[in-house]
Amino acid sequence: MNARISDMLSDAGAVLRARYYLRSASSLGLRTRLWGVPHVKNEGTLLIGDRVRLASGVSTLELSVGPGARLEIGDRVLINHGCSLGATKLVVIGERCNIGSQSILIDNAFHELDPERRDQRPESAPVILEANVWLAARVIVLPGVTIGKNSVIGAGSVVTRDIPPDVLATGVPARVIRPLRAADPAPERGQV
Repeated sequence: MNARISDMLSDAGAVLRARYYLRSASSLGLRTRLWGVPHVKNEGTLLIGDRVRLASGVSTLELSVGPGARLEIGDRVLINHGCSLGATKLVVIGERCNIGSQSILIDNAFHELDPERRDQRPESAPVILEANVWLAARVIVLPGVTIGKNSVIGAGSVVTRDIPPDVLATGVPARVIRPLRAADPAPERGQV
């Protein structure tokens, strides 16, 4: 019984922590929980759904929303420690997505490739994760990418173009390895 009470107190503390540290959010859903201390900068619209779990204990979680930009985090999303989410226009994380440690999602590269124009900021391009996407640890999702529902992106991948729904993709740049089928067993720990 003591373990159950301890768990309940920890959960209540995480809910209160979320209310405090995410107070600049435009909308904060019910039972959103936060462990640790994040870095939150909201100069636009930050929408966080119900039952979202955010970890910032081992390394700092960063949520940055620029002026006029929108960052949407759907219901029942898990965002692990050390992630950086940066919206200068639009970043959407669909419901039930799992974002692994140290992952980065940005909708702007913040500089041009051309050496003569390197100090110029390019146009932003939305980043969209549809429902139930799983990004393993240290995945980077670049501007203009949509990842289809139920897809899994392997650890350390760099996603430079759209990924269709229901597939496993991995690599630098990420490419589709195989489709995911409902009959497939869930990947074992360490396989992705």
